Amino acid sequence: MVTKTGYSIKERVGENVKDIAGQFGPIKANMVLFFASSKFDTDKLGKAFQKSFPKSKVFGCSTAGELVSGRMLKNSVVAMAFDEKAVSDVELSVVERIKEENNVKTALAPLEKHFKQKIGDMDVEKYVGIVLIDGMSGSEEKIMDTLGDLTNLIFIGGSAGDDLKFKSTSLFADGKAYTNAAVLAVLKPTLGYEIIKTQSFKSLAKKLVADKVDEANREVVNFNKMPAVDAYAKAVGTTKDNVQSFFMKNPVGLMIDGEPYVRSPQQAKGSSLAFYCNIKEGMELSLLESTDIVKDTREAVSKNGDAAALINFHCILRTLELEQKKQTEAYGKIFSKVPTIGFSTYGEEYLGHINQTSTMLLLK
Repeated sequence: MVTKTGYSIKERVGENVKDIAGQFGPIKANMVLFFASSKFDTDKLGKAFQKSFPKSKVFGCSTAGELVSGRMLKNSVVAMAFDEKAVSDVELSVVERIKEENNVKTALAPLEKHFKQKIGDMDVEKYVGIVLIDGMSGSEEKIMDTLGDLTNLIFIGGSAGDDLKFKSTSLFADGKAYTNAAVLAVLKPTLGYEIIKTQSFKSLAKKLVADKVDEANREVVNFNKMPAVDAYAKAVGTTKDNVQSFFMKNPVGLMIDGEPYVRSPQQAKGSSLAFYCNIKEGMELSLLESTDIVKDTREAVSKNGDAAALINFHCILRTLELEQKKQTEAYGKIFSKVPTIGFSTYGEEYLGHINQTSTMLLLK
C-alpha cells in the first residue's frame, strides 16, 4: 500500500481526524504526518491524531494553507500515512525553548539512541530529516546552522503558519502540541529519496551588497553604501514610498551555482528593509523577477519518476501570488497523480532558511 493521503474540512476536532482515518483505510502506518489550519484547537488535534494512530510516529504543524493531492485548501486538515514499504524506520525529537536557548544537540540524542549510531555518522543516502519550526520564533537560522554543524544529514521542512494572523504557530509530536519549538524527524525511506527545490524567478543584472546589517532583527540597514530602502527603490525603478508593492515580484537572491536562494523583503522600517530571513553583512545579492510558478513547478516535478509520496513545503508568498493570478487550481492539479501533502509555510528549510520557494521531499 505504501502511502495514503486524506483531508477533511469538518469543523470539529475528532470528527475531522476520524474522517481522515476512514480515507486511509487499512494501511498499517508506522508514520503519520499532518498539517492543519490554526483554526483548530491544537491540544485536542494532537491528541486526536495520536489516539487514532497509537502505533505510529505522528507529527505535524499549523499552517497558512494546506495542499493535498490535486488541491490547494484553506481551513482544513491534510494528512499522509506511510507504511514500512515507504519508510522503514522513523524517530522524532522536539527542540524546546528555541528563542531563548539552542537545545538542538540535546534533541539529537534520542535520535542517536533509536538508530544506534552517531548522527554525524548516518549515511546521507539512506536517511533524511524533516524539520518543522515555530514560524514566529525567528529562530530558523539558528536551528538550521546548528543542524548543519552537527550532522551531514539533509533536513528539509518549513516554518509553521497561523493563517496570516502572525500571532502564534504550533508544532505537534507524539500527541502533544508545542510552541517556541521545532520538531525533528529522521526517516529511513525504504527505496530512497530525492529533494526538489523550485523557485520561480530569474536573476536581473542588478546587485545589492549588504554593507550594514542588523542580523538579530533580520534588517538590512545599507545596500550599496546607501540606505537600504533607497538602494532597493533605485534597483527596481520606483520611489522609496512605493517599494512595498515590488516585494513579492522582486525579492533578492543569494546566487549559488546559478540558482537563487531567495530572501524576501517583509517591510520598510524607516530607511532600513526588514526581511523574512537573515542576510549577512557583506553578502552580495541579485535582484530577482518573478516568472510562472505553475509552469516552473510542473517542469520541476515532471523531471522525477514515479514517487511513493511527495511532501511540499510551499511558501505563503507563492500561495498569495497564485491567488492573485487565479492559479491555485492549476497549481494543485500538478500534484493530482502522486500522493502529496504540503502546506503554505512562513519560510522553507533546506540548507538554511529561505523564502518564496517550494522545497519538496520525494520518496521513491
